[in-house]
Amino acid sequence: MHIVHTIADLRQQLAAYQRPAFVPTMGNLHDGHIALVKQARAMGDVTVSSIFVNRLQFAPHEDFDSYPRTLDADAERLKEAGCNVLFAPREKELYPEPQTYKVHPASELSDILEGHFRPGFFIGVSTVVLKLFSCVFAGKPEGVAAFGKKDYQQVMVVRRMVQQFALPIEIVGGETQRAADGLALSSRNSYLSPAERLEAVQLSKALQALGEAARKAGVADLPALEAKAMQALARRGWKPDYLTVRRRTDLLTPQNEPLGSHPLVVLGAAKLGMTRLIDNIEI
Repeated sequence: MHIVHTIADLRQQLAAYQRPAFVPTMGNLHDGHIALVKQARAMGDVTVSSIFVNRLQFAPHEDFDSYPRTLDADAERLKEAGCNVLFAPREKELYPEPQTYKVHPASELSDILEGHFRPGFFIGVSTVVLKLFSCVFAGKPEGVAAFGKKDYQQVMVVRRMVQQFALPIEIVGGETQRAADGLALSSRNSYLSPAERLEAVQLSKALQALGEAARKAGVADLPALEAKAMQALARRGWKPDYLTVRRRTDLLTPQNEPLGSHPLVVLGAAKLGMTRLIDNIEI
C-alpha cells in the first residue's frame, strides 16, 4: 500500500487507473470502515482510502481537537484489508487558504435531524467530500465511493450532491456494522466509559422498539410514539436529540398516507455522558 500526503502524489499513484473505488474516513478506524474497504475492492480497479479530520464539519464546541488520531494503526488495518493507496493529507494541503467556497446542500434535507442539531455540519461534509472527490477522481471516466449507512443522512446528502453536479461517481452505502450486543460501531465509541459502553446498546434497542411500534400504528400515532421513546431513553440518563420515523426517500415525516406506502427508517441521536451517538434501522 502506498501512503501519500499530497494531492500531486495521490494523482501520480492513480494515473494508470480508470475506476478508483474510494472510502473517505476521519481515521480511528473500526470494523465498519474495513468492511467498506473490502466492499470497495470489488468495485474498482484501484482501492483508495483517505484519513482526514475535517475541521469544517465540527462546531466550535465539538471534539475536533480531541478526535482520536491513530494514523499508524489505521494504515496497518487498511493495508491488511487490501487498500492500495492511503491519502493522508495535512490540513494545509487540503486547505492551503481559508475555504471560502463551500457547498450548501438543499435545506430541506440538510437542515433537519443532524443538520438541525449540528448547524453547518453538512456544509462542512459536502465541501470536504467534493474536494476529496476532485483529488481522487480528477480526469477519471468514472468511479465509486463507499459510505457507511450508520450516517444515513450523510449518504443521502452526498448522493444528491453527486447527482446535482453530474459527477461520474457511484455512491454506495455500506450496511452498518455492529458489535455482538447490537451497538453500531463508531469511532466515538472509544469515548465511552465501561459503564457507558454497557448502556450504549440501549439506543439501538430504543430504535428497534420504536420501529416495532410504528409497524402496528398509523401516521397520527407517530408523534406520541416518538415522544415516548425519547422519554424512555431520558429516564435512563440519556439526553436524546431525536428518535423518529421517516421516509427513506427524503427523510420527511409520513403525512396522510398509510405507513406502508413508503420504505421507512427509524433514526436516533442521543448523548450518553459526554458522547453523542447516532444510529438508524430501516423498517
